[in-house]
Amino acid sequence: MSLTVQLAKRFREVLLDGVWIANTNFKDQLSGVTWQQATAKIGSLNTIAMLTFHIDYYIAGLVHVFEGGNLEIRDQYSFDLPPIESQDQWKCLLTKLWEDAEKFAALLEQMPDAKMNEVFVDEKYGSYLRNIEGMIEHCYYHLGQVTLIRKLLNE
Repeated sequence: MSLTVQLAKRFREVLLDGVWIANTNFKDQLSGVTWQQATAKIGSLNTIAMLTFHIDYYIAGLVHVFEGGNLEIRDQYSFDLPPIESQDQWKCLLTKLWEDAEKFAALLEQMPDAKMNEVFVDEKYGSYLRNIEGMIEHCYYHLGQVTLIRKLLNE
């Protein structure tokens, strides 16, 4: 199995269908969450909706680069979630995350392994491999937060 196929599999595990590392994934943790739960504020913690938006923001930004575009995402905008005031708006955010995640994985699978050692956009960002592994780790970090927030909401 090529490196890029293995990375795509790991990416799908954290977002869409895996249980190997955390015994859960984003899709599992976000299924059944209502828009009210997703937007519920607990102390100074980010909301589930904000974390969902944040993860999708970075995934969509990397998809844009994978498709030949420029790196246009900026950390300062990564939590700029528009208000969510209905279940339909929450579902739209989730649908966007699932679609962007699958597109990310599919584009990654199509890359040659040699691409992983190439510079990602600018030397200061390191290689493609560093950024893809960073994305997977970033997703696991926020998956843990979502899992804990769900538990706090259900207390």
